[in-house]
Amino acid sequence: MKIGVFLLPSAQSADPAIVAKRAEELGFASFWVPEHPILPVHCSSGYPGTPDGSIPRQVGIIADPFVALSRAAAVTATIQLGTGVCLVPERNPLLLAKEVASLDYYSGGRFIFGIGAGWLKEETEIMGGDFAHRWGQTRDAILAMKELWTKEESEYHGRFYNFPAVRSFPKPATKPHPPVLLGGSSKHVFRRIVEWGDGWLPTGVPLEAIKRGRAMLDELATKARRDPASLTIIAFGQPGQFTKAEEIQALENAGISHATIWLRRTKPEEVLGELEELAKRVVG
Repeated sequence: MKIGVFLLPSAQSADPAIVAKRAEELGFASFWVPEHPILPVHCSSGYPGTPDGSIPRQVGIIADPFVALSRAAAVTATIQLGTGVCLVPERNPLLLAKEVASLDYYSGGRFIFGIGAGWLKEETEIMGGDFAHRWGQTRDAILAMKELWTKEESEYHGRFYNFPAVRSFPKPATKPHPPVLLGGSSKHVFRRIVEWGDGWLPTGVPLEAIKRGRAMLDELATKARRDPASLTIIAFGQPGQFTKAEEIQALENAGISHATIWLRRTKPEEVLGELEELAKRVVG
């Protein structure tokens, strides 16, 4: 069973390089960071992680995920590096494809591309995304990036992105490209995964729902003549989730081979102690 950790990196948190290095030493398999490039001062969108929808302050102070993961990559050798999640509609796919490929290349193929379409309407629109059609835009961006990652000369002509033949280097170390794992739990997520993704990042989803998701993925993949085993599920823990050995064992019994734990302490003087406590409980 692989166990990863998730950090909210900021100017007030421990350096992601220090956290990832210690996590690797303690036997954790992956290191994850989120993305919110901005937090609008005025917004009506409710945060899905709190009962009243209020947006925690730390959401608005997160460091850039690719810079944070690059720091982590430079001081580690084996731990996988993931975005949990990258907000694809808020980025230009030509630039994003290069960032993903560069990180994967320099890390020796350790990047996991966790993606989402976003929940914060005002943020998405300020950053240039089409909130009402954000998953269609995300699909377009991923298909365009796959062209850029896998071909010497690539072009793309879609609804949201359209560019003539270009060259984009370096190519990712992972072939054909880093795995693209979709967040979300809507009824459409499984169809999207089978059509153009490589796996699912269920976030805060109960175990029984993860089991049902696995069965749905297997059924849809079989119908689409895709190997169900090629579709990965990484159970993405919310604060307090998957911190006990019995929770990890239940996931493993359900056929889940990778889970992440949200680090609740981020201050430099506290987070390493939390890592060590977690390692004693859940890292085999």
